[in-house]
Amino acid sequence: MAVNKEDVIKLFELLPEDAKQSAFDYLQFLSIRHTRPDWKEIDKMEPDAEPLTEEELRQMKSDAGYVTGEDAKREFGLQIDLP
Repeated sequence: MAVNKEDVIKLFELLPEDAKQSAFDYLQFLSIRHTRPDWKEIDKMEPDAEPLTEEELRQMKSDAGYVTGEDAKREFGLQIDLP
């Protein structure tokens, strides 16, 4: 399916400001998902020292929107096991 780049940009511009970072993060994930390391490689990596953003801290403190791995798997039809 071909997607018009201008349509994607228009959709992004329609997003509320607080959703734009999440949309960007997801697009970035999609663009690199085929090159990302597997779990064995991740286990060998050193943790980063980058502090959490204000948005990440807010999300961690919030109970709203918490979804278990099983719920996400079922809701999105995922074929992998999530924690």
